[in-house]
Amino acid sequence: MSRISSGAPWEELYGYSRAVVAGPALFVAGTTATVEGGVVGVGDPYLQAVTAFGMALEAVRAAGFRIEDVVRTRMFVADISDQAEIGRAHKEFFDSVRPAATMVQVSGFAHPDHLIEVEIDAYRRP
Repeated sequence: MSRISSGAPWEELYGYSRAVVAGPALFVAGTTATVEGGVVGVGDPYLQAVTAFGMALEAVRAAGFRIEDVVRTRMFVADISDQAEIGRAHKEFFDSVRPAATMVQVSGFAHPDHLIEVEIDAYRRP
């Protein structure tokens, strides 16, 4: 098993990894649009989704996986009425891959300006 760190302070504070490779599987932790301590795209669900998916996919690549290996995405959103904008961002990344996907509204995030948090699971045939 190997662990990938993004260097985000929460990983050390809360004892987790950005991503974990377990055999042929990869699990990317919840990823938000937080860059260098600030939230990107405050009030803009599309921009936050693009940023969060981009960062999560950086972990996918750092682990030696490809976007074609992505089998599931999860989108936790502050307001389900933002689904069209968030779904548009998802399609831009994953339209050719078509992973299983879930989008659910949650009651809150670690930072009040977060509108979305994403997770990615990938699988690579051994």
